[in-house]
Amino acid sequence: MEWENQTVLVELFLKGLSGYPKLELLFFVLILMMYVVILLGNGTLILISILDSHLHTPMYFFLGNLSFLDICYTTTSIPPLLVSFLSERKTISFSGCAVQMFLGLAMGTTECVLLGMMAFDRYAAICNPLRYSVIMSKDCYVPMAAASWFAGLVNSAVQTAFVVQLPFCRNNVINHFSCEILAVLKLACADISGNEFIMLVATTLFILTPLLLIIVSYTLIILSILKIHSSEGRSKVFSTCSAHLTVVIIFYGTILFMYMKPKSKETLNSDTLGGTDKLISMFYGIIAPMVNPLIYSLRNKDVKEAVKLLLRRKIFNK
Repeated sequence: MEWENQTVLVELFLKGLSGYPKLELLFFVLILMMYVVILLGNGTLILISILDSHLHTPMYFFLGNLSFLDICYTTTSIPPLLVSFLSERKTISFSGCAVQMFLGLAMGTTECVLLGMMAFDRYAAICNPLRYSVIMSKDCYVPMAAASWFAGLVNSAVQTAFVVQLPFCRNNVINHFSCEILAVLKLACADISGNEFIMLVATTLFILTPLLLIIVSYTLIILSILKIHSSEGRSKVFSTCSAHLTVVIIFYGTILFMYMKPKSKETLNSDTLGGTDKLISMFYGIIAPMVNPLIYSLRNKDVKEAVKLLLRRKIFNK
């Protein structure tokens, strides 16, 4: 029978870069430095969005949520990754793997939905400036942010629950840095078509739908900007949404590059994952959270002024 060889997985082996031991120390130092930048950059944005009353607007409320999300997302993945680089035995318990999978899915889904909400906010600000305060009132933008988190948690809970109830009868080696859902599903010995259908529905609802909202919002924004006669006026209006657009391009661009780039027949027909694919997968969850605060700081006068004000307060308090 199909179930006779079923194995109860207690411990999983994360292969990661175990085939490249000389690179592990290098990546440990590099990723640790990047993690510190992520904490400092996103932590500063959260702090100024709370302390500076001028930034108590929907856009900065969403930005604060995005920064908090990036800190949570990287904190669930980077510390275990750093530990694995220094450890000879790169193992994780099955329950720990399930928790890591749940948190990664929740944060990733929340970010997709939140970026869509932020695009709608920019559309309302640029295309309906006179009604903006009504459209994006506190009674509106707070539930929008809460809905993003709720969507992430629900999607993650459903997908994780359907994965952990599967029987596993193959080896316990995950050819990845973390318990990524697709990598874990490869260990299952049962039919996973139900899981694939749920993933397809989730992708449509929580990745493609926000992306469609972003595309529609920015199409309307561009059409509205083109109606402005002066080049200075167009530049000034576009600057209010250029940071968000840059973040969206980096976030979705990396995802599309990861999952749509051509693969060799050997990769498609096997469970192996090349070293290049692993590195892209690893850095995709690190680069965006690291550069987001830099993008919003460099392209936003309000953020620059708030940071200067915060530094002055600290200096004078000393």
